[in-house]
Order: sequence, then C-alpha cells, then structure tokens
Amino acid sequence: MNFTFRQLRLFLALAQHKSITAAARACHVTQPTVSMQIKELADSVGLPLYEQIGKRLFLTEAGEALVETARLMEDDWATFEQRIDAMKGLTRGRLRLAVVSTAKYFVPSLLGSFCDSHPDIDIALELLNRDAVVDRLRHNRDDLYIMSMPPEDIELDKHAFLPNPLVVIASASHRWAQRRRLSLADMDTERFIVRERGSGTRLACDAHFEAQGFVPRVRLELGSNEAIKEAVAAGMGLAVVSRHALATPLPDPRLVELAVAGFPVQCSWWTLYPRGKRLSPVATVFLQQIERTARDWYEQRRPQPSSTPARSKLPRSPR
Repeated sequence: MNFTFRQLRLFLALAQHKSITAAARACHVTQPTVSMQIKELADSVGLPLYEQIGKRLFLTEAGEALVETARLMEDDWATFEQRIDAMKGLTRGRLRLAVVSTAKYFVPSLLGSFCDSHPDIDIALELLNRDAVVDRLRHNRDDLYIMSMPPEDIELDKHAFLPNPLVVIASASHRWAQRRRLSLADMDTERFIVRERGSGTRLACDAHFEAQGFVPRVRLELGSNEAIKEAVAAGMGLAVVSRHALATPLPDPRLVELAVAGFPVQCSWWTLYPRGKRLSPVATVFLQQIERTARDWYEQRRPQPSSTPARSKLPRSPR
C-alpha cells in the first residue's frame, strides 16, 4: 500500500470539511488536485474512501478507519519534529487544547503566561461544552484537555491544578443578600437557575444536592454562565456557579454570594489525557508550567466573597 503524507493531509481536510472544494481551499491547492490525490489514495487502499449522496459527502467505513490512522500518524510525526527541535535546543511546535466553556475565565491568562515564555509555540484552542470535550477526548483529537468533572468511564492520567469552588449566588436585592448564614432547608421554596444537563457544574451540583437530600425547584436550564448570571441578577432565582465566573471581567454589583451551609462545594480543575498517551514535548512543558503557575494565579485573582468561606484545598493529583 503506497501513499504520501500529502495525500493523507488532503484526505484529513476532506474528512473535516466534507467537501472537495473546501478541502482544496483549506490546503491551498486546486480542486482537481484534491480529487486526483484522493483517488490515488483510494486506489492504493483498494476500497472507496467516501461517497457522495446529493450534495453531501459521507466517509465509508474504510474512510473512517483511514482518518483515525492518519491522525495518529500526523500526531506521531509532529511529536518527532518537536523532539528533534528539542535536541537542537529549539522550543517550538503546536499545542492543541480542548477546554470546557467555564474555563474561559482563566485559561486565556494562563495561556498568555505560557506564550510569553514560549513565543514560538502556536496554540490551537477548542472552547466547547463538556460533552464535546469528552467526545474529542475519546477520539484523542488534542494534546491535553481541561475540565472540572473528568469522565469516569475513560482511563486517564489527570492532574489537579486549580481550585474550582462552586457557590450559591442571588440578586443583590434578594431578601437573603445580607444573611450571614443559611441552610439548604431555607432554600426549599426558592427557584433555581441551573446549567444544562451534562455540564461539569451541573454534575457536581446535582451530586452535592443528592448527597444532602435536597431537591431544587428548577425554573430554568441555561447553557452559559453569562445567561445564568443575567437571570439571577433579574431576580428570577438562585444559582450555583463556579466562583471563577463571578470575577470576570469585574465583579458584578448586581450579584451576591450567599453564605449557605455546605458551600462552597470544593471541586478542582484538571488537565488530563488518555492513559498511555505519549505527550509531545510542547504538551509536557505546558503541563509542567500550568501546575507551577495556577496556584499563584488563583490567589492573586480570586474574588472576595461576601461571606468568608473555607479556603479551597487542592486534592492530590494521581500520578
């Protein structure tokens, strides 16, 4: 079976864009070039790699298998190039990160520090909901993944690097805004604004409420922290959010953190990757730096809550 890296890269572009024209545009070649190269690749494999139905393009089973293999080969080659650069005393390459959406409140700052130290490294950042990040994790699409609730059905190497306390918030005009101490029983008649099912915050919140025997009265399910904060500020109900979401870009004077027994719920942010994965030199450097700098970043930037909850404790990372 004969093929070239160029053919594999063209086929990966076709698999991504589902269009010969779009693949040609992405790879800066002509459409006939893509068609010819992929035909030669299919002839080498001995099976069709895709089929066209109407205006839609679908990969065949052989095409799907080739995509998986081509991605692994591309990853291994990129790692090899980075290792050769390291032997030459160079630090350059590409870091691919898939990050859950709530991490947008701190990941840019940590990436900024990393880029200052390593200006020749390019960053490819995917900011997605948790389900989409888990899907990329299952298919090993990236170098590293950042989330607060790692999936339990995948064997992972994971490293806790930053506290992620979950707190109860209310409108500043809420009757409990100045209360020094509340219990979950006090909130039995309150309505809650919650994240969508499957999000890390929702999973952690549901687990905590279930352990306490508390069933919240849900008024709305929303897909972003910004929408939840606006709903809470408008007096539509209470919510549980990451404390990171309260400090960016500035603390919102329309919101208060309530002093509720059992809160903040102590969670952590994790960097993780499939167990057995060989990290590239760039990913290894990033993992080391984020673990060194994240704690200092948190202490310098964490918002001052209206109450004084217990200081977050970071669990040990399984090595």
